[in-house]
Amino acid sequence: MNSDVTPADQLLPEQRAAIATLLGRQPRGLEAVQVWASDGSPSVIRVASLVDDKPFPTLYWLVDKSINYKIDQLEAAGVIAQLQARVDQSDAIRVALAKDHGRYIQQRNEQMTDAIKDRLVALNYYDDLQQRGIGGIADFSRIRCLHTYYAAHLVQSNTIGQWLDMEYLG
Repeated sequence: MNSDVTPADQLLPEQRAAIATLLGRQPRGLEAVQVWASDGSPSVIRVASLVDDKPFPTLYWLVDKSINYKIDQLEAAGVIAQLQARVDQSDAIRVALAKDHGRYIQQRNEQMTDAIKDRLVALNYYDDLQQRGIGGIADFSRIRCLHTYYAAHLVQSNTIGQWLDMEYLG
């Protein structure tokens, strides 16, 4: 993986086409390719916090087809419930997850343009967005989607991503 960020306005047409193919649709709110796979294909894209005048709390999207498939298999096998059971049994893990979400919110704020922030404020969405972490989660002790945790992890390490690397994907 390579974390050389490429802003959307610097993407080549074939790179944009690759992202659309991986998503199965044209990307909305695309701001950058945040992480590239070793073969040069996009792995994680970054999306604006406001898309079509609606808040978009998921900053990072995993578009790597191979990793997505592996995570699909894990979710189908009940790994979310297994990991959630660990979280539910440990105050320390819940604190770690809250810190992960806090760092994610900070990243989203740092990536947000002033124009988007101003529009979010005008639409009365900004304060609510500040309460939404990885994947738009409001309850920081819940695991909802391994894909969003892993996309965020590939940008900045987090607890769930570390578990996935150590026990399932590594």
